[in-house]
This record gives sequence, structure tokens and C-alpha cells, in this order.
Amino acid sequence: MRIGLGLPVVTAFPPTTQAWERGAGITEVAAVAQVADSLGFDYLTCSEHVAVPSDVATVRGGTYWDPLATFGYLAAVTHQIRFATSVVVLGYHHPLAIAKRYGTLDQVSGGRLILGVGVGSLKEEFDLIGAEFDDRGKRADDALEAIRSAFSTGTPSHDGPFYSYSGVTVEPHAQQATVPVWVGGRSKRALRRAIELGDGFNPFALPATEVKTMLAGVEVPHGFDVILATAPLDPLGNPDRVRRQLDELRDGGATRITAAINATSVDHYADQLVELQSIARAHGAQFTPPENA
Repeated sequence: MRIGLGLPVVTAFPPTTQAWERGAGITEVAAVAQVADSLGFDYLTCSEHVAVPSDVATVRGGTYWDPLATFGYLAAVTHQIRFATSVVVLGYHHPLAIAKRYGTLDQVSGGRLILGVGVGSLKEEFDLIGAEFDDRGKRADDALEAIRSAFSTGTPSHDGPFYSYSGVTVEPHAQQATVPVWVGGRSKRALRRAIELGDGFNPFALPATEVKTMLAGVEVPHGFDVILATAPLDPLGNPDRVRRQLDELRDGGATRITAAINATSVDHYADQLVELQSIARAHGAQFTPPENA
């Protein structure tokens, strides 16, 4: 089991956004990333929304930093931590645009990309940007196949029901021979998509017990990741609750856990990460040693 981190500041979800985040910017985000990097946390996450209707933003939040720009900056100030989109909405982009942009990120980060993808659910946003909503699942399947093939070569070709191309050059392409792809969602169909076309399942807002039941009904490939998220944790103030959360998520099938952190400032956040690493390591989680260790 490895522990990643849901980056603060970059997503303002009303129920969980903390007071210190409202005035924070890239300096604070980079400080958190550098501490997580030095402690050997596995990955950082950043979500994608293009334009959220204002009435929806009161529920879902309206602040979503662009993951490509955010991770491009963080790649320059970290050394080994990976960057997981959570998630790129497939229907918002042509698959070659994703392969080019995120293949470039994989290059500039030294092969640290994890591409988290999703089908999307906010119809108002699809309509706003002119994306197809009703057949988005089938389009996503085709796009995933196209992206995966394009990541590995500068001269991709694909012939699918929605996307078809050949005789093109797309450089740079990804540095990794195989970019890990985590598929988001909360349905059996999303899990099927993850098993057939991805390397991991990153369910959204599902209890660990429900995920465990879903996994019991399918044949999970060897090496397949299940990524589950914690509620906001307070390692310094309530370490026992942290241990219980780790146990619950691991029992639910998690191989990787995305941690959320309660904090009152960026310095407090860093202290919380140090304590979380200590608790999780004693609980059997693996952390990457610093490069100079």
C-alpha cells in the first residue's frame, strides 16, 4: 500500500475547503508538494473542470486549477513524487490532444505521470463547451484506447468508432513505456472500463465496503491498483482515527490511498504530513526514500 496526497488549494470543494486555503496560491501548493516529495509520498492529485455553472459551483465548488499547468510547475520543484490527474474528463478533449499535452508533461517530469481519467457527469459543462454528453461512455472507451496507443509512439494510428487517424506525428510522446491509467467513476460499468482499459480503479465518493463488494464480483488483474480516498485526517490530533481509516480502506481493497489533511496553515499541513508518514509507515505503507538517501 502506498499513500498519495490530494493537493490542497487547487480544488475548492465547499464542505472541505479550509480557511487557510482561501488566501493561498502556488507558493503554498509548491511547499506542500516539496514536503510530500521529501517524505516519499507516492503521488499528488489535481482535478479538472473547465467552467462550472455558478449555481452548481455552490455545491461542487468553482475553483479547479488546471492539472497540466499545475503539475508542470510542480515538476520543476520536486524530484520523485508522481502526478495523478483526478480526473481528466475524456469527453472534453480529442485523444491526441491528451496524448500530446500529458505526454509532454511525462517528458518534462521525468516519467512521473499517472493519467487519471473519467467519463464526466456535469451535463451543463458538456453543453457549455460543446462536448457530446449522451454517448460519452462509448466515446470514452474509444478515446482511452487511442490515448494509450499514442502515449507510446510519436507516430500513432487508431481506427475506432469515434476517433480515427493515421499518418500523423505527435511529438513529444510519453517518456514512460506504459503510462499508468486510473479510471474514475462510481458504477460497475466504470469498474469494467478500468479493468478492461486501465491499470487502476479510482472510485469517487464510494464507501470502502461498497468498493469491496464491487471488486468481489469481478476478476481483478494482477498488479491492478485500487485507489481509495480518506476523509480529512488529523494525524497529530487524532492518530487513532488515521489508523482506523487506513485499516478500513485497505480492507476495502485499496492498494493506494489518497489522503486529505486537516490543517490550519501550510506549516501545520507540513507537520501533519510528517506525522502521517510515521503512522502509515508503522501500519505497513511504503514510502519512496529520498533521492540522496
